[in-house]
Amino acid sequence: MPRVIQLGSPRPRLRLVGVALTLVLIAFVLRLLQVQAVDASTYAAKAEQNRYVGYTLAAERGGITDRTGVALATSVDAYTITADPTLFTREQLKVDDGPEQAAALLAPILGQEQDTIVQKLRPEDKKLRYVVLASRQTPQVWKQIKDLKTALATKSETDRSTVNVLAGVLAVPTTKRVYPNGDLAAGILGWVNADGKGGGGIEQQLNGLLAGKDGKIRYAQSGGRQVPTVGSTETPAVPGSDVELTVDRDIQWAAQNAITEQVKESGADRGYVIVQDTRTGEVLAMANSPGFDPNDLSEARSADMGNAAVQDAFEPGSTAKVMSMAAVLEENVADPLTHVVVPNRLHRGDRLFKDDINHPTWYLTLNGVLAKSSNIGTILATGQLGKTQKQANQVLYSYLRKFGLGSHSGLGFPGETPGILAAPDQWSTSQQYTIPFGQGVSLNAMQAASVYSTIANGGVRVDPTLVRGTKGPDGRFVPAATPKKTRVISEKTAKTLARMLESVVDDEEGTGTKARIPGYRVAGKTGTANRVDPATGKYKGYTSSFAGFAPADKPRVTVYCAIQNATKGNYFGGQICGPVYKQVMEFALKTLQVPPTGARAANLPVTYRP
Repeated sequence: MPRVIQLGSPRPRLRLVGVALTLVLIAFVLRLLQVQAVDASTYAAKAEQNRYVGYTLAAERGGITDRTGVALATSVDAYTITADPTLFTREQLKVDDGPEQAAALLAPILGQEQDTIVQKLRPEDKKLRYVVLASRQTPQVWKQIKDLKTALATKSETDRSTVNVLAGVLAVPTTKRVYPNGDLAAGILGWVNADGKGGGGIEQQLNGLLAGKDGKIRYAQSGGRQVPTVGSTETPAVPGSDVELTVDRDIQWAAQNAITEQVKESGADRGYVIVQDTRTGEVLAMANSPGFDPNDLSEARSADMGNAAVQDAFEPGSTAKVMSMAAVLEENVADPLTHVVVPNRLHRGDRLFKDDINHPTWYLTLNGVLAKSSNIGTILATGQLGKTQKQANQVLYSYLRKFGLGSHSGLGFPGETPGILAAPDQWSTSQQYTIPFGQGVSLNAMQAASVYSTIANGGVRVDPTLVRGTKGPDGRFVPAATPKKTRVISEKTAKTLARMLESVVDDEEGTGTKARIPGYRVAGKTGTANRVDPATGKYKGYTSSFAGFAPADKPRVTVYCAIQNATKGNYFGGQICGPVYKQVMEFALKTLQVPPTGARAANLPVTYRP
């Protein structure tokens, strides 16, 4: 009988499958119990290391250029080196000295002490996830660290004894401020501090425009690395605006070089030179000596880090006599040919006044009083401004105020001083007679330059400006606001003063002969004032100065120079500031391509025969 083939009973197989599935489910349950109960804390700690983190995206700071577009301050790519201290613990690295090993590798690259880095990697707050190891490092620095991280990571994959102690070191892209011209115009530009904010000068004054608006980024990370497959959120940074200054880099260089050499030669405390466009009020140069290099503040003296040309208040001396003469001419109490008898000594109030040199009685014209810089002649002339000395004081005060003394220049520069000009009813007995020749009143170098620019501009004062305009992220240039203009004296008086100031330079009896420029008519005035020592508050040494403009009959450029406390050689303003004026003015006229007018000088008489 043939065999019959039939299916076997499925029950044994089903039992076997059921047992297998039961064992698998039991394994899952046991694993779940282990994860959620037995090893819960371990996995929670690991999850803590794999979460979303965020940081600020620094906005690119706007650049600063001169009037021709030459970069004076710019920003370059940089990195802020950071670390996550929780990735340097024994639990993460399986070694006790992770921070020490990391610090030994990082210290020579970052130029820091190892102990400093160790303290940051092992903070008191054990939950701290973010520390800054070094701000604004060059791309080369971050590349060195990144190469070390890669090498350690590669070696640790094949050698279990090697630990990647730099896994927790990260970098945040940012920018670093660079000043391509070193110390050139540092007093104007200022600097950027460690927080990325302007710490002085234009950097501080226009920080809101230059800084832009920071952005933010948030991403998932694991073990110190970004997880690329997990979505991130980002708010882009908005770059800052570029700022175009009125300064001409080449004229700034000429001014800075000239004043630096003279301050050194004279053994002086400091000096400043200002160059201004007489028509627009734009500052073409503002140089200080000594200065500083904003690229390396560690080498800078705190006393040199400001802008002394607007922050120093000093008594101007004889350069202020031009304002006294302006009042006399404008009030029609005298003219350039008016005779003034100047004795060797003049008793007024509680003092006996004298000129810089002993002399027999001088018979000067009013023009000669200015040319020879006579203190006595100035006192006599300004005494005619009122029927009484009190009235004369009030009239003179009103002109000093209109010329800008006792108030800020209009630059809006950080730390600018308005100087000191007391109300006339507060003038002491001696001040009534010293203020007309520039003692007992103080100003800054910008104010002094502005006085001469006002005369050069036909008697109209234009607020000085340092900024021509700004260019936003959209590339659109926005010109600066039109500066304020104020009529101070009549055009007739201004022209008369310009002719009188020529005598200071052109006449052989003038005090400013060293400021002569071949081919050009030059108007100028010397000044040598007793200087108040800022350390003691008493008179010590001198403030030497020279102010003027050219061409005298068609003004284009004003130059003002002052040197504080010259201790070597001559200290008279005409002798040490006159040559600086000449050097800077010649360069400015050439740079701006200002031709000589070709007209003859005024040649007003200095003396008369009694």
